Amino acid sequence: MRYNTVGLIGKPSHKATHVSINTLIDELKKRDCTVLVESRISEAIDENVQAASLKEIGQQADLAIVVGGDGNMLGAARVLAEFDVDVVGVNRGNLGFLTDINPEDIATQLGHIFNNKTYRERRFILEAQVFKDGRLQQSHSAINEVVLHHSKVAHMMEFELYVGSDFVFSQRSDGLIIATPTGSTAYSLSGGGPILVPHLDALTLVPMFPHTLSSRPIVVDANSEITLKISDKNTDSVQISCDSHVVIAVEPGDYIKIRKNKNYLTLVHPPDYNYFNVLRTKLNWGSKLY
Repeated sequence: MRYNTVGLIGKPSHKATHVSINTLIDELKKRDCTVLVESRISEAIDENVQAASLKEIGQQADLAIVVGGDGNMLGAARVLAEFDVDVVGVNRGNLGFLTDINPEDIATQLGHIFNNKTYRERRFILEAQVFKDGRLQQSHSAINEVVLHHSKVAHMMEFELYVGSDFVFSQRSDGLIIATPTGSTAYSLSGGGPILVPHLDALTLVPMFPHTLSSRPIVVDANSEITLKISDKNTDSVQISCDSHVVIAVEPGDYIKIRKNKNYLTLVHPPDYNYFNVLRTKLNWGSKLY
């Protein structure tokens, strides 16, 4: 894989991010790459760079490098997944499940990337559609999860869950988390959901504070269409959120369909990438006894 044009994305007001962006620019210029810097951060960079929107980076770049935490990666990835562009992350956040490169290793890891010594991985993403009276109102994508939740804190709602054409249950709870394997280490994990290894073609459905002790997370085929029907008995509107970024209002009687998006996110990992090593490191699991 030859990367001729590289896009750089990061948080505009984060000084450590600026340092990494400048390092990346210097390293990429040594490799005679065309460098595009997202418009929001280009003005804060000391270098004379070519500014571009996130969509323009998706359209023109062969590789996009996101500098920041998982939140920055998620925001960029939802747009970049629409295009045929590889994505890699430099971790300037906290956990960094999706941002593999340490800032001090930028030169070494870029060497691996440009020498094709990497592990490329395609991750599926979700699409959430809200319908009112049978008509599509809004549609948004999600890398990690789609969450049905109340618009007010600590309020219960009533809804029905269908997997394909099969009725699963009706429930009174604070909501439901529908997570991809990528998102199984995010909000779903906090809600008691299982960790799904990235290559699994599966979704996890995690009830949020259900009003029954028998309710448990369910893992289903990722090719299933998930339908959530919001009961008319709800007196207030509820919400659907995608990766905690996009929030869609949903009213009693509406229904939501969640399925695989036609687009995929292509992640580039360092050659020594190992998912279980990531889990041990980020979740502070114990190492081998001997």
